[in-house]
Amino acid sequence: MSRFRKRRAAKAGLPPGTLVYTGEKVDEQAKICIMEYDENILSEKETSTVDECLVFKNKPGVTWIDVNGISHIPNLQKLGECFNLHPLVMEDILNVDQRPKTEDYDDYLFIVLKNIRYDRTSDDIAAQQVSFILGPNYVISFHENATEIFAPVRERVRTAKGRIRKGGADYLAYSLIDLIVDNYFIVLEDFGEHIEFLEDEVVKQPTPATLGIIHRCKNDMILLRKSMWPLREVVSRLERKESPLISDATSLYFKDVYDHVIVAIDTVETNRDILSGMLDIYLSSVSYKLNEIMKVLTIIATIFMPLTFMAGVYGMNFKNLPELQWEYGYFIALGGMLAVALTMLYFFRRKKWI
Repeated sequence: MSRFRKRRAAKAGLPPGTLVYTGEKVDEQAKICIMEYDENILSEKETSTVDECLVFKNKPGVTWIDVNGISHIPNLQKLGECFNLHPLVMEDILNVDQRPKTEDYDDYLFIVLKNIRYDRTSDDIAAQQVSFILGPNYVISFHENATEIFAPVRERVRTAKGRIRKGGADYLAYSLIDLIVDNYFIVLEDFGEHIEFLEDEVVKQPTPATLGIIHRCKNDMILLRKSMWPLREVVSRLERKESPLISDATSLYFKDVYDHVIVAIDTVETNRDILSGMLDIYLSSVSYKLNEIMKVLTIIATIFMPLTFMAGVYGMNFKNLPELQWEYGYFIALGGMLAVALTMLYFFRRKKWI
């Protein structure tokens, strides 16, 4: 959190539209994949500069420019100038902690989403910002991680599977957004298994380490909620066809994405409730365990109170203590103590205290 605050503080006092990258600095060059296609042809190339992207703005067919790595500001600035992107849009692309949103700039739509990744090894969840520019015949996607998150869609374009090669740029944007939303369910399923395992551990054998894991899971749920709740509004605007860039046919597909988002949000809320209840179970289990310990100690102390009294009486050093002269006084005293202890145990058992 402190590193994030420092990155945000770097923009303080700068004029609107100033391009400042707020993500983690990387030394690698941006990897740009360009796909130009229609129903019959497909052209694909990779480059590390934007110069080869500039000729695709007004070409027929559909052009998809996927920019993997956004830390090199001059490249992005040149791309933004070619496609007439507003400086505030470029600023939001570089500010990688944007809230999911969609903005209509007449000639294009600017869409921001969060791609969620789950690391099974460390049980950590991370959110990565993905930005889209949807134009009349092009889609530009920006993301900052080397992971190939759009490989399934790219493969569908290559193999002409489904209607993606027959649809326009809006259908390509739908396919990319749908892929991100579908990935939410994979993350939620894996994370749900982790929560179930944690729930069993809390019930059977809670430890202080378990409390730390619950706290971390609750933070992950907050991250998921922040990533998914605004997406509901984003997809709703797209499926209502508020922009002429979204066709009637594609808006029907966005309705399906909207339903998926609602299901994902419901799953997140359910997991949040489970984790909140799990914390209560943990505290109750720890309290119950402590009460059981105190109960055993109290029973032991209560039993030894009369025994201590008897031992104290017969431990007094008065000369005329009658029982001191008994031949079997020691064994009688021990027998009396045993009888008192057994009587008290019987009484506790009858009262169902033990």
